[in-house]
Amino acid sequence: MENAVKHFLFVLVQCTWGAVQNLGGLAVFLFLAVRRRKRFLWRGCPVTVWRRGDSASVGMFLFISERLQGQMKDEVLVHEYGHTVQSALLGPLYLPVISLPSAVWCLAPELVRMRSEKNISYYSFYTEKWANHLGQRVTGIVPELLK
Repeated sequence: MENAVKHFLFVLVQCTWGAVQNLGGLAVFLFLAVRRRKRFLWRGCPVTVWRRGDSASVGMFLFISERLQGQMKDEVLVHEYGHTVQSALLGPLYLPVISLPSAVWCLAPELVRMRSEKNISYYSFYTEKWANHLGQRVTGIVPELLK
């Protein structure tokens, strides 16, 4: 019963305080659902497996790469779930504080090259490090591979 109440409150916060990013996540989810991508629930969050090489979360909607297997898949789920917790905590501030900087850190060619050349972990950036911490804290799963 306690977990059901926690889940209800989590969804309520996501659909009110985090409405903007969750509407975006729902749109992507529905777009991919029409294309019959594999879907499942993880810790109460809808997860869609997509063909991209990267993974993402948009509100409480998780999108993971079809390339992920085994422990790495589980740990990426923990990391992306951490982003959903950030969404619940920050509400409308999530987009400028987490989502935009995270997208730039992930996708900007100059930053991708810098991380590679200087052997900098993707997860060293504040948005990603915090997502790992929150995901671990909430799920109890330690994302060892994502350091």
